[in-house]
Amino acid sequence: MTIKQVRLSSQAKEQLIRLKAKTGILHWNILCRWAFCLSLRQPSAPAPVEVPADSNVEMSWQVFGGEAHELYLALLKERCEADGLGTSDEVLARQFRLHLHRGIGFLAAPQAIRSVADLMGLALDGEDDPKRDGGND
Repeated sequence: MTIKQVRLSSQAKEQLIRLKAKTGILHWNILCRWAFCLSLRQPSAPAPVEVPADSNVEMSWQVFGGEAHELYLALLKERCEADGLGTSDEVLARQFRLHLHRGIGFLAAPQAIRSVADLMGLALDGEDDPKRDGGND
């Protein structure tokens, strides 16, 4: 297994606490899955910044991905290949961390998420929008 554990930054922990209150979603891993997928959906790679692991929120890859952990790993590998980064264990672990934290930041942006309905809106937003994938259909 490539990614064993991930520890969130203090900032991400605080953002997730607010998101849990707004959405009623009780588990960190569920919100983290939404955040990860939202980040993967972005056309650009996340900025290569250092993300501190300075909170007490930590989860294993199995907890993060649940029954779909292999799917999440496949999505991450595909994205890393598309971004020209390769799929070494170090690259995958770093990119997962960057995507996760970028996604949490997107979800926590002011007025982005006020309820679970807003999460569904994100999932459906641009679903049939050809501009989202460059319009090459």
